[in-house]
Amino acid sequence: MFTGLVSEIGRLIEEPRPSSDGGRRFVVGLSPALTERLKIGDSLAIAGVCLTLTESGSEHCVVEAGPETLRRTTLGKLLLGSPVNLEPALRMGDPLGGHWVQGHVDGVLEVVHRRDQLGHRELGFSLPDEYQSFVVEKGSVTIDGTSLTVSKLDASHFEVALIPHTLAATTLGDLVDGDQVNYEADVLAKYVQRALLTTGSAPS
Repeated sequence: MFTGLVSEIGRLIEEPRPSSDGGRRFVVGLSPALTERLKIGDSLAIAGVCLTLTESGSEHCVVEAGPETLRRTTLGKLLLGSPVNLEPALRMGDPLGGHWVQGHVDGVLEVVHRRDQLGHRELGFSLPDEYQSFVVEKGSVTIDGTSLTVSKLDASHFEVALIPHTLAATTLGDLVDGDQVNYEADVLAKYVQRALLTTGSAPS
């Protein structure tokens, strides 16, 4: 479990290469402080995707993504040098500053517009029909592992407002129109929808 508060930006320090059964192996450079916190078998959110460490060094770690993960996320498009948001899993006693994030990406959205306002920025993202019921104004969404609040919402897209710190501390500051991002809906919204569907209280 994660909070959506990015710890740091890491980078791929090797070209990704195929692994067993159609997966892909990633070597991610990170800070010594984060490396010290992690061990083999731990979970690490990379660009919003929960992955398991298979190897660890003094300033890098190795993870592997399976075919399903590659199909649902942007990880298959990563290259040598690509920046990625990193967050280690919560530990007992850690503050919950964002919202409950699982690192289970629902799908890929597209940046549909960007408005710069001095040091701040507004970003708009596409909103496919299958995600409409999960997004509410002032509710939470996770974009590339970052917990964000929906500032505006209509039938085809939603917007978030980014402060200077978020722009500097995450990869969201580099996004432009047409870029694709990993999207995770609020897990509470998904459980509510499932409960309503199973009781016949909501349309499918």
